Amino acid sequence: MNIILLSGGSGKRLWPLSNDIRSKQFIKLFRDEQGNYESMVQRVYRQITSVDKEATITIATSKSQASAIKNQLGDKVSICVEPCRRDTFPAILLSAAYLHDEAGVDEDECVVVCPVDPYVDDEYYESVEKLEGLVAKNTANLTLMGVEPSYPSEKYGYIIPKGNGDVSEVLEFKEKPDTETAKKYLEQKALWNAGVFAFRLGFLLEKAHSMVEFEDYRDLYAKYENLQKISFDYAVVEKEPSIQVMRYSGAWKDVGTWNMMAEVMADDIKGNVIKDDTCENTQIINELNLPIICMGCKDMVIAASTDGILVTDKERSGYMKPYVEKISNDAMYVEKSWGTYTVIDVQTNSMTVKITMSAGQEMSYHSHDYRDEVWTIVSGQGKAIVDGMEQVVRTGDVLTIAAGCRHTIKAETNLDIIEVQLGESISVEDKHKFDM
Repeated sequence: MNIILLSGGSGKRLWPLSNDIRSKQFIKLFRDEQGNYESMVQRVYRQITSVDKEATITIATSKSQASAIKNQLGDKVSICVEPCRRDTFPAILLSAAYLHDEAGVDEDECVVVCPVDPYVDDEYYESVEKLEGLVAKNTANLTLMGVEPSYPSEKYGYIIPKGNGDVSEVLEFKEKPDTETAKKYLEQKALWNAGVFAFRLGFLLEKAHSMVEFEDYRDLYAKYENLQKISFDYAVVEKEPSIQVMRYSGAWKDVGTWNMMAEVMADDIKGNVIKDDTCENTQIINELNLPIICMGCKDMVIAASTDGILVTDKERSGYMKPYVEKISNDAMYVEKSWGTYTVIDVQTNSMTVKITMSAGQEMSYHSHDYRDEVWTIVSGQGKAIVDGMEQVVRTGDVLTIAAGCRHTIKAETNLDIIEVQLGESISVEDKHKFDM
């Protein structure tokens, strides 16, 4: 089974734990079978591979999320990075071209596209696997999976099937309705559009070549920023005459707001939290080193991170986006391929950061034009390279790196570093990468 997981979007809806780099699928609020905390993307990977150990998984994502995926999944999946965000049709097209031209997937093989962030059980991915058999029958060019609605929702688009069977031809698609219109759709046995599509790889490539002029994956990548921003639904699904839908009646939740996340997260509290006996239906997540005490809180979500603190009634949590958009500070916590990066303090002409690296990981060899850096090794051991000179570093060592110097560090053990950045211009854009 070839699966493309769509991992896009910004991190506004689960602020302050999510940000423009750390989207909701990377927040570790669930637990795996051993009881360890895991994120949504880790949970989805685990579920897919428990259903199909041989599944080939490719994650379509933006540059800003690639490091977090590498951090959490390592080399277990392929990552197809978009040069810029262009909506779901260009993202799926780029991934399909990658599968064909770079990974060598045959045009007759089935590809299933799924979002990376639904909260589901294994039955969902067992149904995803069934799509492969439906595609093999070649009774339709495009096969969708529709979720049986549990209530008349205004948040989802609807698929109106021609019949009531497990697999039906599609009569039409409906945009997100108001509640009364949604009730009428339910009377027609309508299904929620879950954004799950299955097709022969050759079908999509042929369709794409009729819509976009490109030769292969690398040519498409070079032209990507000029592609039209359009969803896969609008570009392909709603225009395809040969289309069918498979009904899915199992559990499915979109955890797009704190209210929904609170229903499925593993624990009511995470982090340094004290909650008294008068609190009811309240979840608290604390990523700070400061304690949080909650008393008399009812139907609330409280979340604290280096990006900020949220205190909200659960019902109101779905309306926070315009308020979060007023906050313009850069992300204070970032997952990198080698570990994590947490901003501790920001002053005029200086920024202090805690770097945590996993054993065996290494930063890129890079330089900065406008800032000096002072590294203090807090714990662990590693090997630093500054302008080609190697040096073993241990707990207590201090390195000063002048602007313009090429540098990197490799963690021989787990490694903690306090980095002080000094300069009149401190920016994430001030970075040049080099080959070693």
